[in-house]
Amino acid sequence: MSDLFSLRNRRVLVTGSTRGIGLLLAQGLAEHGAEIIIHGTQQDKAQAIADRLQAKGFNTHALAFDVTDSQAVRNAIDLIENTIGAIDVLVNNAGIQRRHPFCEFPEKDYDDIMSVNQKAVFIISQAVAKYMVARQRGKIINIGSMQSELGRDTITPYAASKGAVKMLTRGMCVELARYNIQVNGIAPGYFKTELTKPLVENQEFSSWLCKRTPAARWGNPEELIGAAVFLSSKASDFVNGHLLFVDGGMLAAV
Repeated sequence: MSDLFSLRNRRVLVTGSTRGIGLLLAQGLAEHGAEIIIHGTQQDKAQAIADRLQAKGFNTHALAFDVTDSQAVRNAIDLIENTIGAIDVLVNNAGIQRRHPFCEFPEKDYDDIMSVNQKAVFIISQAVAKYMVARQRGKIINIGSMQSELGRDTITPYAASKGAVKMLTRGMCVELARYNIQVNGIAPGYFKTELTKPLVENQEFSSWLCKRTPAARWGNPEELIGAAVFLSSKASDFVNGHLLFVDGGMLAAV
């Protein structure tokens, strides 16, 4: 049982991992033994992150590609599989946020949110899953949100995109579980990140959040690592189609 949560000999691609939660998850998985492929939109930035982790003793690689470009995605996944090695775990973390009142929400912003947050998950997962099916093994982790279940002012398209990720996760599970592929999601509650900085700095909102959340505080990003390790390891080999909320109890409270 000692290796139940070990990620030794597991190669993990984390999209959007040059900063924020993606970088945190990449480093946390590396600390548990995983070989990590850092992804971003700029090769030099991704390489700099990979080099920094390599200097700490972790086995890392870097590759930049546009997650919304299906051909670029297929080329990148083929390159990884044929030159670096099999992708054992895919973490679909890349995402964006835009905030506007619903009646004033620009269509372009809506399209961008859906393209990055939802369609890209489909595109990348499809490209990776084809290899996983052939191997009869693999794990895919989609990063959802509290907004996979709850709405909030000014972020309706974001909530729609994360709700779609929830159902994409379940649908992928139904189709891929027979090939020994586990597809699950992590749904963070309110964490102190770059995306939530405007809310963190809003005293009124922070006060409301602490009263609304049973844990009575914001989450610290490091508290997401355990969920990612669990869903990447053999400990979750019979967990499938599940959305794991890491939210301090917020979804359980009225």
